[in-house]
Order: sequence, then structure tokens, then C-alpha cells
Amino acid sequence: AAGTVPRRRPPRSDMARGLTLLLLPLALLVAPAQGEGGTAAAEEVQIEVLHLPETCSPKSKKGDLLNAHYDGFLASDGSKFYCSRTQNEGHPKWFVLGVGQVIRGLDTAMMNMCPGEKRKVTIPPSLAYGQQGYAQLKIPPNATLIFEIELYAVNKGPRSVEAFKQIDKDSDKKLSELEISQYLKEEFARDGKKRHPSAHDEILADIFKKNDHDGDGFISAKEYNVYQHDEL
Repeated sequence: AAGTVPRRRPPRSDMARGLTLLLLPLALLVAPAQGEGGTAAAEEVQIEVLHLPETCSPKSKKGDLLNAHYDGFLASDGSKFYCSRTQNEGHPKWFVLGVGQVIRGLDTAMMNMCPGEKRKVTIPPSLAYGQQGYAQLKIPPNATLIFEIELYAVNKGPRSVEAFKQIDKDSDKKLSELEISQYLKEEFARDGKKRHPSAHDEILADIFKKNDHDGDGFISAKEYNVYQHDEL
């Protein structure tokens, strides 16, 4: 799911992007750091449901992996600043809900949404790009944004209990280097992409560097489950 609007950071190498297999789901339309003042509490996202399917299950929640298309407009003049259908050959975008991979207003707007549902949402500046705006997308300062969203899929996110248990072969509620190494090999075989022989070891080392906070050689359930939407 490439082709997303980039973060404001240097591009990552292919090996670094390999971390998405386990720990870093795909990002899109990410807002700059917030903190423009205390107006957020007084402003809310306005949600209009345009279509609700007869079967509405499962409903999205924090930590779920969503697949959606959406268009973004400036409320001031209706001009379109973003269209997911023109990115990545028109494929819908994948992202994890509620963890800051999209602007805060979208994280809120897409909660409790079901596959097949369509929404029109209005997001105030404090929950979008605030006083800074976003020049790359031609979003001016203090802009109210409107998104039309169509949600296709709601899946368990990469930090779900199910994913942890899948990797934790011996069920000791911690992930060893051997367990994660085996998981990486399985994922590499599944996606079929050619990688340099050193990619596996470099990705494995990077995973532990970023997630083994106490340095004990294992990634505990607490260290793994940063989204905290499930209990292990």
C-alpha cells in the first residue's frame, strides 16, 4: 500500500520498510505535531453517514487495520486537496486506526465504522493541520477540512492479541529473537519480494533495538502491545 502522503521525515530504505511486516503499519496523510492551543476541546468532528450497509460488522476500533478510500476538500471553497484514488494506481489505503497515522480528526471520524459504510466528515483546524496548515497539500493555516470516506475492510491490527499469539510459538507471552526471526522468514516467503541476504538480520536487529525497552532479549506483551486495544 505505497503511494500514501509522506510523513515529514527522510525516506526510509527498503529494509527499514520491512519493519511494517511486524511493527510499523503503513502511514498516510499524517499531520505535523499538534499543540496549537486549547481550542481542540471546544471543537468536534461532525459526522454525516451517507450509506450504512444492512450488516454492520465488525465496527472499527482503536488498533484495527482499515482499508479505505477518501477524498479531502477545503471547507472554505470546496476545492479538493487529496484523492486516494489517484495514488498507488487507485488502490485503497491501509492504516491503523487511533494511533496517529492519520490526522486526529480522521482517527475520531472513522471510529465505530463498518465495512461498506460511507461518511462525510467535517474536521476543525485543531484536529487537522492547525495554525501551520500543510503547504505540500496546499492546505492553508486554520483550515476546516471535509472528507468523504468509503471504508472497505476492518481487520485486526498488527499489534492485536491474535498477531502476538501467532508469533509467540511457545506461548510464554514474550517474543524471542528466534520466534521473530521465524515470523520474518514466513512473511518474506509470503510476499515473495527479493531482498538482500542481510535484510533479515538487519530488520531483526532493528526490531529489538526499537522495542526491547528493558534489553532482556525478549519483546514482552507490554512492549509489543503499544496500541493497548486488547488485553494479553
